[in-house]
Amino acid sequence: MDMSPASQAPASGQAAAYTRPPGFFKRLTAADWLFGAGLLAAALYALQRFGAYMDVYEQAILVLAAPVFAFVGWTFKPVRWLMPLVAVLALWAVQLYGGSLDAANHKFFLKYMLSSQSAILWMSALFVFSTGFYWLGLLARSPFGGSVGSKLCWAAVVLGFTGMMVRWYESYLIGTDVGHIPVSNLYEVFILFSMITAMFYLYYEQRYQTRQLGPFVLLVISAAVGFLLWYTVARDASEIQPLVPALQSWWMKIHVPANFIGYGTFSLAAMVGSAYLLKSHGILADRLPSLEVLDDVMYKAISVGFAFFTVATILGALWAAEAWGGYWSWDPKETWALIVWLNYAAWLHMRLMSGLRGRAAAWWALIGLVVTTFAFLGVNMFLSGLHSYGKL
Repeated sequence: MDMSPASQAPASGQAAAYTRPPGFFKRLTAADWLFGAGLLAAALYALQRFGAYMDVYEQAILVLAAPVFAFVGWTFKPVRWLMPLVAVLALWAVQLYGGSLDAANHKFFLKYMLSSQSAILWMSALFVFSTGFYWLGLLARSPFGGSVGSKLCWAAVVLGFTGMMVRWYESYLIGTDVGHIPVSNLYEVFILFSMITAMFYLYYEQRYQTRQLGPFVLLVISAAVGFLLWYTVARDASEIQPLVPALQSWWMKIHVPANFIGYGTFSLAAMVGSAYLLKSHGILADRLPSLEVLDDVMYKAISVGFAFFTVATILGALWAAEAWGGYWSWDPKETWALIVWLNYAAWLHMRLMSGLRGRAAAWWALIGLVVTTFAFLGVNMFLSGLHSYGKL
């Protein structure tokens, strides 16, 4: 009997059988479900242990965080080891503190690695070294350079998130009335920006199996780190301060992270746009991913950022109504947030309706970074308003 592929082809007029790929949940493994169950158990334990100190909204945020982060871990597998590792390091730091901030001056691992300031300094140094190795890998066509750059970037993410978790705990050691999630001032949100941008980059690095975008994306992270270090030295910004009344709200816990997912992905898209422009002009053309890949990353990053920035803007309006009595007041920060939103709404509209691609799309994404930077930082430097508590 002839068992060749030709003999097994369907007869003329007979449709080939189509097998529907398994759904998302059917593709999950036992390890995936175990990860999700662990997150849910941790959330329920935290709710039982600390729920008395939370209002109903904060309790809802805590419970909903479990399925959200489970989904993130299911779609981006490295998160499944990142979260437990950060938790172990942060809990180790909590144990070393023993309820006293003064322990950071005497205990070796706190002083040189696990206190929030030490961990964030390590994060900053690792991001800078990562940038250098990524560029070495690109310019020298060295897989080793790109590999080291990627590992250093992951190490920076681990220590950055650890530093944020420990800083959260340190704020409560100062006083229960001072304790707050560390997303309340420029120092803290620059750390958050660096973490979010790095995580999205690392996702795309794995998704597209290329490290050639690392040199460009890590440049904007290194710039953020440079500002962070200057701000720490010049303004003593690393000191934990009590929240101003306007920020003493559960809205801050969801509005700020959503906002900075937007800022981070818009910045990533801009740096990918710069790589697109270089390749389209024949610069580093043989070392960068294809124009199609660059265009796709740029589009997906802007799409994700726009979705989260839209949610953040709506949440900000609801927060404003609670804090100031009105949903919108044309405060400079609000106005520039609207400008950013309109800019990327127009970019996506042109992409979907008119097929915007190529150099025009890349230049627009790059110019968008200027607009975003002014909304993020320039408003704090040059303008005042209801958001004056964030003034540089």
